[in-house]
Amino acid sequence: MTQFRPCIDLHQGQVKQIVGGSLNDEGAKTNYVSPYDAAYYAELYKKHNLTGGHVIALGPGNKEEALKALSTWQGGLQFGGSVNDENAAEFLQAGASHVIVTSYLFEGGQFSWQRLEKIKQETGTERLILDLSCRRTEQGWNIATNRWQTVTELAVNKETLAELAQHCSEFLIHAADVEGLQGGIDQDLVKLLGEACTIPVTYAGGARSLDDLKQVHQLSNGKVDLTIGSALDIFGGKGVTLEECIAWNQQNK
Repeated sequence: MTQFRPCIDLHQGQVKQIVGGSLNDEGAKTNYVSPYDAAYYAELYKKHNLTGGHVIALGPGNKEEALKALSTWQGGLQFGGSVNDENAAEFLQAGASHVIVTSYLFEGGQFSWQRLEKIKQETGTERLILDLSCRRTEQGWNIATNRWQTVTELAVNKETLAELAQHCSEFLIHAADVEGLQGGIDQDLVKLLGEACTIPVTYAGGARSLDDLKQVHQLSNGKVDLTIGSALDIFGGKGVTLEECIAWNQQNK
């Protein structure tokens, strides 16, 4: 059954909701800047036993906040953002249930199997999540790295998903083109994930209401979980409340 997965997105040391495709070295188009720190949200999710959420550091200057969140809910949150073979163990020891990896796995725009094996030595398959966040291309979707600005040659398709599923415990997939826009989910991508994924997968991008949880459930046959960010009331959104998402999870376990 499709579940709601919470998130804590960090940018420049603050909890924010941004438009995914706008993120670059100069900054990002911001939907919401929270007056609360990351630990506040970690405590909130812990209180309601919302599991499988992710803390994502979008660029530098976020480590302190990330560590606060991870220590607040030991084992309750995943962490991603510039994770590599040298620092993965640190975040796991700090309390992350899993680490999430993207850009490190690409070298010169090419996927590196060698790097994948190196980080698996630190995390094991069971504590590694591959972030296959992507942008639409003429071929369908291709993985985007470096804060979603560099579109790689690796396509997100049934073959890629089947092959990479053997090396991790979950996938996290942001649809960068619709992330933060509250314009609706990428239905075709969600359907593909439901058909092709053999391990747990969380989709993020474009969700705007409780109906999107229902739609993701229908499109993926209950196999894909959904993150809702900018539309959520705790991030200044008007589309759906955290209480509604909690109730959905309880009703659809």
